[in-house]
Amino acid sequence: MTRALITGATGFLGGHLARRLVALGWDVHGTGRDESRGQALERIGVQMNYYDLGDAEQAIQACKGQDIVFHCAALSSPWGKYQQFYQSNVKATQHIVDGCIRHDVQRLIHVSTPSIYFDGKAHYGIRESDPLPRKSVNHYAATKLLAEQIVLQAYKKQGLASIMIRPRAIFGPMDQTLFPRLLEANRQSGVPLLQGGRAPIDLTYVDNVVDAMLLGVKAPQTALGQAYNISNSEPIAFVELLSRLFERLDIPLHTRNVPYSVAHLIAGGMEAVYRLFPALGEPPLTRYSVGSIAVPHTLDISLAQQQLGYMPRISVDQGLERFADWWCTQ
Repeated sequence: MTRALITGATGFLGGHLARRLVALGWDVHGTGRDESRGQALERIGVQMNYYDLGDAEQAIQACKGQDIVFHCAALSSPWGKYQQFYQSNVKATQHIVDGCIRHDVQRLIHVSTPSIYFDGKAHYGIRESDPLPRKSVNHYAATKLLAEQIVLQAYKKQGLASIMIRPRAIFGPMDQTLFPRLLEANRQSGVPLLQGGRAPIDLTYVDNVVDAMLLGVKAPQTALGQAYNISNSEPIAFVELLSRLFERLDIPLHTRNVPYSVAHLIAGGMEAVYRLFPALGEPPLTRYSVGSIAVPHTLDISLAQQQLGYMPRISVDQGLERFADWWCTQ
């Protein structure tokens, strides 16, 4: 029986992966921060430990006896203090890598992000080999890039068998971020349409990401030490995505047209205010969040198709149906 550790098992992607592995008969171990979600995973057979991955000893101990490690844990937010991102995304990754090496883990599957590509400009069919921006768009992207470099160096210098994936805009049942934020904006004042909502949005259904991770486990030696773009490869205009989503939810869609330049200016002002007053928390609008729905950013997934055998199994429309079915039962 294959034994696997999932870091971030109580998160959106980690939870879906845990359920898939249990169904496949794996011996599944998880770490996470949310004990209530952890208890739900324990009920289906996941062995949970609430380790602090920022603590080297705990992270290394978590890797003991594991055949495969799926590193899903991360601090994912457009806002926050750099040190918090560094601790969660860089230090924790270093500790997991150290644990994999010390305990002879057969393979590490590391979840990264295509946010490292974002520079505020339109890009279509971004390839993994394309030049990266000189400066990362935010602390999340900057620290996830550093984490990738740690994994890559461990492969090159110490032979750690690893695969890195960069999934774009993951959605599906149990999502607490992407679509719920759109639903909340719709309820409050309407979803803002920037550039008329014409920018194509590249999405990835969560089960397709899980498929990619499992393909990474079986990938040949020639595929190791590489990062792979993952998406559904069916970009859809933001306004069309909204239309399809709200139609399936049977909820009236409310939108408001906002010029991109105005939204960008407002977001910049909000960021300045929230930096001056950190107690306010996260600003409701950031320049990155504005850009993510107004600036085209689509991925070329041909490398994952060729080297991992990845093919999106669940279409965007099927994924919207599944999300709607789940949302309507909440």
